[in-house]
Amino acid sequence: MKKFVLILSLILLIGVLTACGNKEEASSTGEKNENQLSEEKLMIGVTAGPHEQVVEKVKEVAAKDGLEIELKVFNDYVMPNTALEEGELDMNSYQHKPFMDQFNKDKSTHLAAVGKTILNPMAIYSNEYKSLEDIPKGAKVGLPNDPTNGTRSLYLFEEAGLIKIKEDKRETATILDLAENPKEIEFIELEAAQIPKQLTELDAAAINTNFAIDAGLSPKQDGIFLEPIESPYVNWLVVREENKNDPAVKKVLKAFHTDEVKAFIEEEFKGSILPGWE
Repeated sequence: MKKFVLILSLILLIGVLTACGNKEEASSTGEKNENQLSEEKLMIGVTAGPHEQVVEKVKEVAAKDGLEIELKVFNDYVMPNTALEEGELDMNSYQHKPFMDQFNKDKSTHLAAVGKTILNPMAIYSNEYKSLEDIPKGAKVGLPNDPTNGTRSLYLFEEAGLIKIKEDKRETATILDLAENPKEIEFIELEAAQIPKQLTELDAAAINTNFAIDAGLSPKQDGIFLEPIESPYVNWLVVREENKNDPAVKKVLKAFHTDEVKAFIEEEFKGSILPGWE
């Protein structure tokens, strides 16, 4: 009886070890797990406007490689991330990394940026002056009043040589965190969407691309200073953390980072939107 129990125990042990070995083998050979993204069909979330237009072109390019992409269009900046976290989307394309990082922190989400897409360059505009040098001492300059875009605009003013930000305040800089302001500029915080309408009452202002375009302004043609392509506010393709190394991600980025998509961006937006991966 004891011998029988011993033999049975050995058989069970061998079975367990074999099962573990099979799991490790499946993992090492890259066999698809239940959470891995499909390499044949994907749902990508975008915001209406430039992101939607660009990903429509990516969809066209990806189809040549056997990948079907379906778009889901949103009109706000919260739902595309919520839908991705909850599994309603496979990935989204609409946000820069500082926004995603703050969203993860605030919402306890698990999102990862996997590849650069486009830059919607913020620019400085003025109805009165044609260059930064012409902006007078004591000028009234507008900027967005929300934290993300407010800090972004201060980086833009610094890049333009108008101010310097305190080094220990860079990540969360506000108009109270300036180390140097040689022109003694009076910064006026306003709702981002309202700044184009109030530009006539200001000497200059930093305006987000979407609001500038809505107001008939071209960042490249009308801006007196354009955000550089090296900006940390370039947009990214975003997935759930568990999917950041999936083959499907590489397939989408391969389609995105093509000369065909680049040419479309340059032709369609005339410098108001820039390819962000170069």
